[in-house]
Amino acid sequence: MVVLAVAVFALTRGPDTAPITASDVNKAVQNGIAKAQDEAAKAPPDAAAAYRVALPSLVTVTTQRTDSNGAERGTGAGVVVSAEGTVLTALHVVQGAKSIEVTFSDGTASEATVEDQDLATDIAVLTPTQLPQVVVPAVLGGGAQVGEAVFALGHPLGLNGSLSAGVVSALGRTVQVSSDRTLKDLIQFDAAVNPGNSGGPLLNKAGQVVGIVTGLANPSEQNFFVGIGFAVPIATAGGIAGSPPQ
Repeated sequence: MVVLAVAVFALTRGPDTAPITASDVNKAVQNGIAKAQDEAAKAPPDAAAAYRVALPSLVTVTTQRTDSNGAERGTGAGVVVSAEGTVLTALHVVQGAKSIEVTFSDGTASEATVEDQDLATDIAVLTPTQLPQVVVPAVLGGGAQVGEAVFALGHPLGLNGSLSAGVVSALGRTVQVSSDRTLKDLIQFDAAVNPGNSGGPLLNKAGQVVGIVTGLANPSEQNFFVGIGFAVPIATAGGIAGSPPQ
């Protein structure tokens, strides 16, 4: 929405100056509207701006697991949170993995190890063995607010670097993820998320990370989005990595 402020000025005019007409006023207003619209068009939309800011910090997390059925390959997302290349992701993305590989936004692929993990919050901290030439850590934001626009960035269903938009629906949610495990104090949001989004960043309109995506409501047990996603607040997740928001 373009908000146009119209100021009325008192003009001192000489005796030979033609009086201001309704046409003059209308023309001035139209010029003001055109200028405001032009400036608004030059400003990037929130989603596009957030995407450009955060994309260089996004990583793909690829895992290999072995079970009775043989090898299984999994994919999730993560986000770089330090100049040393530390990556935050969801613990369930890497838990039990035989090997972990992270791929940075420039294509650099590296083996990674789990440096730290917290089962209570579903957060894991990864340390890559090889870094790209330029490491771009994400900017960690503050607390989310209900009604605030947010964007989920990740690799849903293997579609790398996908962005979806929504709002914060509620704060402080408690979600039971298994018969003996509950996640607390989660951000609930309605930006679309699917398998492959887990571990990726939840962004505010400035492209700052306000949460780490941990899962979606799944009443059908079919692992597809039904309008409710959850994220661990960045104050919690970043604290585990030693990188709390400033």
